[in-house]
Amino acid sequence: SNIVPWQIACEQTGAHLRVLPITDSGELRMDLFESLLTERTRIVSMVHVSNTLGTINPVHEIIQRAHARDIPVLLDGAQAAPHIAIDVQALDVDFYVCSSHKMYGPTGIGILYGKEEWLERLPPYQGGGEMIREVTFEKTEYNDLPYKFEAGTPNIADAIGLHTTISFLEDLPREEALAHEHRLLVAATHTLREIEGLRIIGEAENKASVLSFVIDEMHPHDIGTLLDQQGIAVRTGHHCTEPLMKRFGIPGTTRASFGIYNTLDEIEFLGQGVRRAIKMLRG
Repeated sequence: SNIVPWQIACEQTGAHLRVLPITDSGELRMDLFESLLTERTRIVSMVHVSNTLGTINPVHEIIQRAHARDIPVLLDGAQAAPHIAIDVQALDVDFYVCSSHKMYGPTGIGILYGKEEWLERLPPYQGGGEMIREVTFEKTEYNDLPYKFEAGTPNIADAIGLHTTISFLEDLPREEALAHEHRLLVAATHTLREIEGLRIIGEAENKASVLSFVIDEMHPHDIGTLLDQQGIAVRTGHHCTEPLMKRFGIPGTTRASFGIYNTLDEIEFLGQGVRRAIKMLRG
């Protein structure tokens, strides 16, 4: 989601996509960040939290450095929103996007926040009712924000569901929830590290509750299938981050994601399930 749209934009405009490398632990090479910014840089776009590695990127530093050169910043907060309290004003970010389904809400809907100055300058991306003030055959005058970007009948039912899930997250004691998820991550990291042949992909110092791993001579899809048969829900594959998999020289990972509803007993069960899967695959 943070690669393909920019590639499309490059094809349409002749722009060039420049990519900031990462370290072996899955952290951004911030020492190289300034070298990628030039007078021709039009926008900086980063994930707030990696959905594959769990790395929490230094977004405050990224925004400050970019703004020092008058470059706007967009943050993909899909993986951050369910785990971190987001304050777009404190971040001073120009655009922030996130997905409802990552926040325990309905699928097919999300949020785009943008500073008013940028939204006023941007043209509508689709046409229809509600986004216009007046239409003639000669000219169309667009409506005020946010209606300018809301063409046609909106997804009312899922918007109500999204509002409900935001209210649910806001009512949580977020510090306690974050501490609980961190305990789960620490316990899972310790448990999986004890398994012979297992390697955790992404060991940044600052991480959210996402744990990706590979096992020697075993494909992630096989591990995921055997875990599924034991009632353990994980995600396998390249997680829509195929260039990241190539960076680490692997076909994909098995990824366990922990939320507020998970328990330490389930972490132990995950470890037991992985050991059973390895034993079955090794015969």
